[in-house]
Amino acid sequence: MVMIGIDPHKRSHTAVALSKNADVLGTRMVPARNGQVGELVAWADGLDDPCRTWAIESAGGMGYLLAQQLLAAGESVIDIPAVLASRVRVLSSGKSNKNDPNDAYSVALAALHTRSPIVVRVEDHATILRLLSRRHTQLARSFNKTACRLHALMCEVVPGGLTKQVVVAQASALLDQVEITTAVTAERVRVARDMVADLAWVNEQRRRSLARIHDAVQASGTTLTEIFGVGDVIAATLIGHTGNPARFANADRFAAYNGTAPVEFSSGTDKPEVWRLSHRGNRAMNHAIHIAAVTQLRHAHSPGRAFYDRKREEGMRPKKALRALKRRISDVAYRHLVADARRTAPHR
Repeated sequence: MVMIGIDPHKRSHTAVALSKNADVLGTRMVPARNGQVGELVAWADGLDDPCRTWAIESAGGMGYLLAQQLLAAGESVIDIPAVLASRVRVLSSGKSNKNDPNDAYSVALAALHTRSPIVVRVEDHATILRLLSRRHTQLARSFNKTACRLHALMCEVVPGGLTKQVVVAQASALLDQVEITTAVTAERVRVARDMVADLAWVNEQRRRSLARIHDAVQASGTTLTEIFGVGDVIAATLIGHTGNPARFANADRFAAYNGTAPVEFSSGTDKPEVWRLSHRGNRAMNHAIHIAAVTQLRHAHSPGRAFYDRKREEGMRPKKALRALKRRISDVAYRHLVADARRTAPHR
């Protein structure tokens, strides 16, 4: 088998082919342009072994388009995280110089020795949900940034400024009451009105984003929304970033991926096992699960509230009990994702 590692960039892609013994069979650099896949496939066809796999660094990022084009051409593609490729380059390859051929060699070497490769699949409905959820998050961040700036500016033109929650109509009404006595005040009011208009536009975009997410979640046929505290946005985030749930062998792997599983930290201690909070994993999924957990805590009749209270009675501190609840929600979400995938899988 031939393993072809690719270091993708905006303007060029560098490929290095390795044999199963990690011998270099060839190197090729192609410009990033139309026909790039044809050039790579034609070069790979000239190698001795027709059985090949393409390993692309960050196939969900810079290498996304190339990976999808290779899949469309009938090739087998796996994803190698950039962190793994970097570690292999420094520790295993013996080539610490940072250049494209060395990076591509490290990607191929990491792919040869990985025990659980991430297989890249053709995009499906999960990709749509990931795009929509990411767009909704970006709109929310844009709204918060503009609202904070408007708060600061309104304090310079209106005594006391705005209330805690920015309402477009309230801000416009306050600006209408400002007595303009100087050119500076006039300019501040104009800038503030621009910000109010920006907030109104973002609000409209968020409304449309929610409607599109609702339609996409309904089209997916998911049962995630049956979980208390999981709405359309959280469901879209979990489905979109999970992709094919079959790539997780069990709920533990899924929890490690979304960062709700603790990590062992017992080196140099006299205790057999020490666990601490994980800062790893997909932070978008972790945040979505956190929102679901907080929502359950706010409702006394939710299953999460009863679980949290039980953990507190057992002696857990509030934050530790909340982390336990997040892990519980992760396990429930995993079961729903797996069941949904089995139900919607085509029957053969």
